[in-house]
Amino acid sequence: MINQLAERTIARVLGIGSAFVAIIVITGTVTDPVNVTKLFALGGVAVGAFSVLLAFGVKELWNSSKALVVLLVLFLVASINSVVNSDGPLVQNLYGVYGRNTALITYLLLMMVIASAALLRRESSFNTLIWGLLGAGAVNVIYCGWAIAFGDFIPWNNPYGNILGTFGNPNFIGAFLGIFAAALVAFMLKSGTSPILRVASGLVFLLAVYEIINSNAIQGRVVVAAGLGIVGFYAVRSKFEGVIAQVGYVVIVAIGGVFALLGALQIGPLTKYIYKTSVSLRGEYWQAGWNMGSQHPLTGVGFDTYGDWYRRLRDTQALVLPGPNTVTNAAHNVPFDVFAFGGWPLFVAYLAILSLSVIAIIKTTARTKKYNAIFVTLTTAWVCYQLQSIISINQIGLAVWGWLFGGALIAYEIATRPEQESGTADHAKDRTTKVRGAKVKHKETIFSSTLLAGIGAVVGLLIAVPPYSADAKWRSALASQNAQKVEEALAPGYLNPSNSYRYLNAVQLLESSKLYDLAYKYALIAIDFNPDNFDSWKVLYLITNSTAEDKQRAMENMKRLDPNNPNVLG
Repeated sequence: MINQLAERTIARVLGIGSAFVAIIVITGTVTDPVNVTKLFALGGVAVGAFSVLLAFGVKELWNSSKALVVLLVLFLVASINSVVNSDGPLVQNLYGVYGRNTALITYLLLMMVIASAALLRRESSFNTLIWGLLGAGAVNVIYCGWAIAFGDFIPWNNPYGNILGTFGNPNFIGAFLGIFAAALVAFMLKSGTSPILRVASGLVFLLAVYEIINSNAIQGRVVVAAGLGIVGFYAVRSKFEGVIAQVGYVVIVAIGGVFALLGALQIGPLTKYIYKTSVSLRGEYWQAGWNMGSQHPLTGVGFDTYGDWYRRLRDTQALVLPGPNTVTNAAHNVPFDVFAFGGWPLFVAYLAILSLSVIAIIKTTARTKKYNAIFVTLTTAWVCYQLQSIISINQIGLAVWGWLFGGALIAYEIATRPEQESGTADHAKDRTTKVRGAKVKHKETIFSSTLLAGIGAVVGLLIAVPPYSADAKWRSALASQNAQKVEEALAPGYLNPSNSYRYLNAVQLLESSKLYDLAYKYALIAIDFNPDNFDSWKVLYLITNSTAEDKQRAMENMKRLDPNNPNVLG
């Protein structure tokens, strides 16, 4: 066990920091107010916590969670293997595409989060994580309530017409509110909770459910229903000694789950509540992701390069529904995204990491029938996130909770093991405990865990800042309406990594401004940056200064990238 001060620092950085990642939105200075800002914040949180782990908890993590450490190393190796063998641009593999930013750097930071969370042992630490989730949820409930009642005070470009929360998308806020609402119920069932607090929480829960409905996000309804089902199971299990009540409850929930699944397939009475056309489209997106991993089994296609491969590897029926011109840059299923990114090595490592949390849930559940609010809340939130992750796009503000609570569940199982289970090992260490404790205390006086977390946070911010910095520079260039500033914003550098979106945006802007030579220049740079970006070739084909040779080459490459589409110009 690491010393109390170091653990408290990790818990606070992760709990408060993850809430900050979920909440932070910056408008006015960037074109993407959500994803680059959340990646930037995640960098500070993840590396800050991990720095304390490196200073005070490496031995403890290895001694208590060898399987997790090994799997994280394998995941990292598979990730590097994917990046090295990817045809996509290196900066795209590192930082991701515009509007997603879920590439290697993001996954590296999430690995730091789960490893740091796996070190926690004290009840107060787990409470800190849970209160972080509840705090972020409360902020979003208040904000969404205000937006519904009085209008949104954040100047979003909102094409959806629904609430966006601090996630920039009605589906994401719906899912997050579902996780929050279910976790709130689980935590408020804790024995000793005052009736006033429970009543207040009940009102907040009802408001959150109303906002989920208002978001029109099916995944939010599914997530909150599943979460309540889990809470109900543990509540029933704690109240009844026999298995009949538990089996009966599981059967009832299973029947409800079957009806929900049928509703998603447009069968039965729940169809109007669950089915949307987008449900059908997801099947094609999943299939394309599966095709990418299957055809590149050892390496995948690279991080956040799904969009470059979608047209090539979608099934032919996808040309009918959703149609040849409806494309996506994500599988709308995180496991299939991972499979597409890194093939079987990355996919298996990812599933194995998830299995450690599942094993922790099973072990802890088997130990006691008493309702444990901390454990049930961690379990509910984690399962709800995993459910969301198999029906939706990865998003940093949501993903941080899945990895955080995954590590917390592993830690909680270790922290609550019966004494006899670890007694022999503890007895063997008794002779060194005092000496080690003195060393740790001395180390803490020399290197404050808070100071280390602060230094780590600065390093993390420097690691994660490039996409934010580049987007801020691009936003400033657009506002200036100055061609020279636009060109300066396109010059690649560490704090200004290139991406296809910015090049295409620049070409279209320059073309509309009748700066045809510059538009042509950056159209060529765009295809040189990423020859597998379909839209770059299409823009080259359409611009004014495109030569006959350019058009022929562009057409050949569009057909290469979209081989089953008879009309690539749409």
